[in-house]
Amino acid sequence: MKVHVLTREQLLERPPAEVFRFFADAHNLESITPPLLQFRVVDADPAEMGVGALIQYRLRIRGLPLDWLTMIEAWEPGVSFVDIQLVGPYRLWHHTHSFEERSGGTLMRDVVRYALPLWPLGELAAPLARRDLAAIFDFRRDAVARVLAGEARVQPPGA
Repeated sequence: MKVHVLTREQLLERPPAEVFRFFADAHNLESITPPLLQFRVVDADPAEMGVGALIQYRLRIRGLPLDWLTMIEAWEPGVSFVDIQLVGPYRLWHHTHSFEERSGGTLMRDVVRYALPLWPLGELAAPLARRDLAAIFDFRRDAVARVLAGEARVQPPGA
């Protein structure tokens, strides 16, 4: 199995606690995911967010409907969390979100370790998967900047 890595960093002009709170609510992912994916959270309770929490999504990848189930593997409020795929399109999906105070704001970092299914045959799709993930995270970067700059309303968990 070949493991690929996507790393993204973004400086946001909001404190780490606020940025973490935004990402701690799985429903906020709907507003920062490209509309083409028709991404919807099916089941997630922000009140239960922490190690072992399960989040179920529905989306479309290249038009194909897909169910995706992730679990929170690590949880350090205000600092970082890790979600892993239990059921979904990848053989491996390990996504670390970290939030560091920087210059009065937050350096947000995403590190996604992923492996494609059907190895080694699945590796033929690696360039396409890399391009799609890059486009998703580019969209996400711009959407997060807009939302946290106040151009869209941020709902704290449980609101």
